[in-house]
This record gives sequence, structure tokens and C-alpha cells, in this order.
Amino acid sequence: MKLPTALSLLLVSSSLADVRLASLFQNDMILQRDMPVPAWGLADPGEEVTVTFAGQKKTTKADDKGKWLLHLDALKGSKEGRSMTIAGNNKLTLKNVVVGEVWICSGQSNMQMGVGGIPEIQALIPKAKQLRTFEVPRTASFTEQDHCEGQWKTEPPNSAVAFSFAHFLQESADLPVGIILACWGSSSLEAWMPRDMTATVPHFATIMQEFDADKTTRAALQASFDGPKPWPRKEDIFIRRQPNILYNTMIKPLAPFACRGLVWYQGERNAQSMAGMVTKPWFGRHSGVLRYGDTLKKWIKRYRQEWKRDDMEFMIVMLPGYGKTLKGGPEDPAAHSWAWMRESQLQALDLPHTALINTIDLGDIKNIHPKDKLPIGKRLALTATKTTLGKDTVADGPTLKKATIKGNEIIVHFDHAEGLTTRDKKSPTAFWIADDSKNWVQAEAKIIGETIVLTSAKVPSPKFIRYAFAGLPQVNLINAAGLPALPFRTDSFQP
Repeated sequence: MKLPTALSLLLVSSSLADVRLASLFQNDMILQRDMPVPAWGLADPGEEVTVTFAGQKKTTKADDKGKWLLHLDALKGSKEGRSMTIAGNNKLTLKNVVVGEVWICSGQSNMQMGVGGIPEIQALIPKAKQLRTFEVPRTASFTEQDHCEGQWKTEPPNSAVAFSFAHFLQESADLPVGIILACWGSSSLEAWMPRDMTATVPHFATIMQEFDADKTTRAALQASFDGPKPWPRKEDIFIRRQPNILYNTMIKPLAPFACRGLVWYQGERNAQSMAGMVTKPWFGRHSGVLRYGDTLKKWIKRYRQEWKRDDMEFMIVMLPGYGKTLKGGPEDPAAHSWAWMRESQLQALDLPHTALINTIDLGDIKNIHPKDKLPIGKRLALTATKTTLGKDTVADGPTLKKATIKGNEIIVHFDHAEGLTTRDKKSPTAFWIADDSKNWVQAEAKIIGETIVLTSAKVPSPKFIRYAFAGLPQVNLINAAGLPALPFRTDSFQP
């Protein structure tokens, strides 16, 4: 007999005393290896609950509200599907449980974008093995929820980025890989923030005050929550562009399920303006570009608190090239473009256990949903292979180490620059220099060893550099691993 879904277990039982399980505890689930594994759910107050798996037997009692939580000791990775039993006054058996690497993949439409229409990723499907997926239904609520619908499936996720990442990570780890997919197109960072972040993020406090006072919006949302589904497109867009309410239903029920970390591909929505908090369009109330970095760091810290793990990994996918700018052209280093958002995303690296996936050589001048997702999946897997699997592999492109001025030259020194070259064997592109005038001039660049020497007859006394600092820079600089150089600027000018 097929085991009921986790939500059914939470809501329906043969008696009030039946032990019930959190949403992710189902047949075919995957548990994270090499760290303690929380298991939790509901039972009668004071009811004794025992979880048995992989030779371990752990027991706890439900508290006065009927909630119970225990931890299995760290588990070794295993492709073998085994059974887990959860016993209280009743007994549940979960079948085909494996142990490997578990990642949450979240964000907006470029994370949601499916495999269809991307032939090079579709070609991976027959090769995929040992992949499991739990897709969180796209829904919302005014209040935090303890459960969500969804079912573990022994198949790849229908997300081009999440699937390609999982595929290449599985090949590296030679263990099962599980993806918990929680994404929704055109959502802002603020949509995925718990309400209590109003205490640490001032603009979010303003947003939530306005949201609470907006009776018209709240009534429309409540009507949607209570009405038939799936929602029409206009209604769907209206819901997903609101603050906080996606976190309540799509992230809160997942914690503290053991996972290695979270892949975050989001930022397009917050890049609508530099300063954010605009009144038009109606969904323009968010951090904007310049506040995004600080907000992102606070968001990462808050999620780590929710999972009670300071070492929870976060891999941030940089926004790729895009030609639309708020001011200036697609290659203009002084334009109000996605370059500033990429700089904000870089601030995540101020925190430990974070990584930024460089996509500066990818993207499309007109399409905000570019199809070149395969390199993103590969680079995510490379980074996870190095940082979480502990393998000796090159996962970073050339990264600014320092810049020194010598007469009319600026010499750029890099980390991760072994085999520094260009993809087309031509001179490096997308380097701009300036003096105190802030007039940016495209520099002549040449490779000398693992450095780049920059000059321009128009700037006899150069002081500052901007590299690939534009909406859609034409870049060619790579290292021997074929990974692109990370964008940077050495000036402190503000937009």
C-alpha cells in the first residue's frame, strides 16, 4: 500500500494519538550524509516516539504542544534504499531511503526555467542516475506554515540549473543527490524573507507595515488563497510578487531538514532600480540594487538560524549578461546596469561557507531568460565538488588579487590565474581605466605571465580599473580550466 503524503500524515490519522511526520519524511527520500539528521513531527503531548534507521535507534517525547524532534547521528553515504521506521502509539515505515548530498535550489524564474528547449541539458536525461527531487508547490500564506504538499520522486528536477547541477555533482560524489526545488518566477528577495527580518532590515520593515495596512491587497490575496487553483496567470503574478508570503509556505516547512546548503539564483526582480522602494510599478517595493548585498547577507544569516547551522552552504548564481540598462549602453562601465547588482551579490562572500558562481560570459542582450544554463550547472557542481566534497579541483576563474600602478601602466595580479589566456587567443577585452576625472576609457590589455598590463594614450596617469563592469560586457579572459575572470572595479565611485 502506498504511504500517504506527509501532509496527509499531518492532518489525517486513525486516532489522535498517531505519530505524524514532517512534510519531507516520505518514501524515496534522501538524507544528508556526514552531519546530524533531524527528524520531527507531531504526536500526542508526552507520547514517546522512536526513529530507527541504518542501525540507529533514537527516542524522544512530544512536548506539551505535541511537537517532537530528535537527531540521528551522522550517516555515511549510501545508494542502498533502506527502510526507516517511526513508532509511537502507531508505527510508520518509510521505504527506499538513501543517503547522499541534499541541496535546496531556490530563486525566481531562471531557477524555475525548465529543461525543455535546452537540448544540451535534455541530452543529460538518459545519463542521469541516483537523483531524487522534492518540488515544493508554488503557494503562499500570510502566516508561517509547518507543512507543505509535495512528494519525493526518483527522477531529476524539472529545472535546467538544478538538474545540470545535480547531474554533475552526482558524477563527482558517486552518491545519490537530492534536490529540494523551491522557486517562483519574478519573486523578489523580500518574498523569501521571514517576517521577523523587519527587526534587522529597515526597508523590509517599511514594506511589511505597508503590506499589513493595504486591506485591498490582503483581501485579494485571501480570495486567491481560498479560491480555485491553479491560479490564472495574472493572479499568479500578483501573488508571487508580494513580500514574505512565499517564505511562509515554501521555505519554513523545510527547516530544519538536513541539507548541505542552498543554491540561490535570484536578483533580476531586485535589479529593477538602483535604490529600490519605488511606487511604480506596484511591485517595485524591494531593496533595489544598492541595498541588495547587505540584505542578502542578513538573509543568509537568518536562514542559517532557521536551520541551526552556521556552516550551511550558500552558492549564489551571479546575474549573467543582459543588455537592458537603467542608464547607458550594454558595454558602458558607468551605466546603471546589472553590473552593480553583481557587485551587490559579491558581498555574500563576506560570510564564510558562501560562493559566487561567475556567469559574466553568459547571458543574452534581450532575453532575461537565457538558455545557456549548462555552464551554470557545471560551475555549481565544480564549486560544490571543491568546497563540500573536498576534492582538489579548479572551481574559480581569475580573481583580482591586487593592482599596482607603474607610470602609465596598471598591472593587474590575479588569484586562480594558472594558464591565464583568452578564449579567442586575442587581446583581453572589457578592461576600462580612468583617472580622478571618472572618464572611463577602454584600455589596451596584454597578458604577461599571470598578470594583465593595462595602458591607454588617453589616460597618461591611470588610477582605477573596471573589468567586465557592464550590463553585457564582451569578455574573453579565462584560466587554463576555461573559467572566466570575475568582474571587479578598484574605484569607490558611487552611482
